[in-house]
Amino acid sequence: MITTAAYAALSARSQLAPYTIQRRNPGPHDVLIDILYCGVCHSDIHQVRNEWGGSIYPMVPGHEIVGTVVHTGTDISKWKNGDIVGVGYFIDSCHECAACTEGEEQYCEAGMNTTFNGFERDGKTPTYGGYSTRITVNEDYVVRIPEGLPLERVAPLMCAGITTYSPLRHFGVKSGDSVAVVGLGGLGHMGVKIARAMGATVTVISHSTGKRIDALALGATDFIATSEKGAFEIHAKRFDFILDTVSAQHDYNAYLNLLRHDGTMVLVGIPDPVLLSAGSLVMRRLKLAGSLIGGIRETQEMLDFCAEHGVVSDVEVIPIEKINEAYERILKSDVHYRFVIDMASLKRD
Repeated sequence: MITTAAYAALSARSQLAPYTIQRRNPGPHDVLIDILYCGVCHSDIHQVRNEWGGSIYPMVPGHEIVGTVVHTGTDISKWKNGDIVGVGYFIDSCHECAACTEGEEQYCEAGMNTTFNGFERDGKTPTYGGYSTRITVNEDYVVRIPEGLPLERVAPLMCAGITTYSPLRHFGVKSGDSVAVVGLGGLGHMGVKIARAMGATVTVISHSTGKRIDALALGATDFIATSEKGAFEIHAKRFDFILDTVSAQHDYNAYLNLLRHDGTMVLVGIPDPVLLSAGSLVMRRLKLAGSLIGGIRETQEMLDFCAEHGVVSDVEVIPIEKINEAYERILKSDVHYRFVIDMASLKRD
């Protein structure tokens, strides 16, 4: 076993603090990665504080990982020491079901193995995430980071990037489409950048009027403040596609009214249950869908797309010692737009 320095929560009420975990030695098809950067996702907070239920402690969060390969298994040919790679939301799946064989491992019928707060395929070994110095991963669940991108700004692409790229790509957003992005946070700001790179005309929709300047700076051509009177009526039937990134409860029916006929709204946030009127859909043959993250193949495609178009996340880099402060700031929306941990300050054995 490999002794590994990390930060962990010991309970839903405890702060993250230094902790030591054991990583497995790389098998014939595993790579060992020295973690350089790890993004901080709001879902880390939800799970650390057991807000979704079922949290497993001790918990080492983090699923937006960029690092360097330092050891490869004996049967590996596609990775070598020194390769810069990424690890996202999951580190394994069954490899056998229809979803896995189609390259959609995130929808594994047996259940994907999450990078943290889950278990390995044996069902008993807990998984620990990227708030640590090393991670051992099966070779097929690692992606290559293209050259030339700033690594600290790439880390959030492993979650926020693929979570927004996947529905935009899957539902066929193309040049000339009118796209609305609801919410301008860690997910929303990536949705704006990626949709713009795809050639769409992008509008940001937010309750906060104060986000107008940022929205336009990120590449949006328009901004709608839902707090302003008549906003939904004025912009009715305007958009081809809506990417909804908001996890707070809001009225889907009002947003669906902003779509043209045959339009699509995709949810990537998970709010509390919302009442949906069938009439909101049937009167204009609208589609309301959900999307998770992306599979390994699509994640690599997303990274290559971002490299081609110069798309990276807007980040604030912090040392691991400031992670508890970062959590509180995230809850106050005091970050533009993603915290990324520089793991250099955590001692490597």
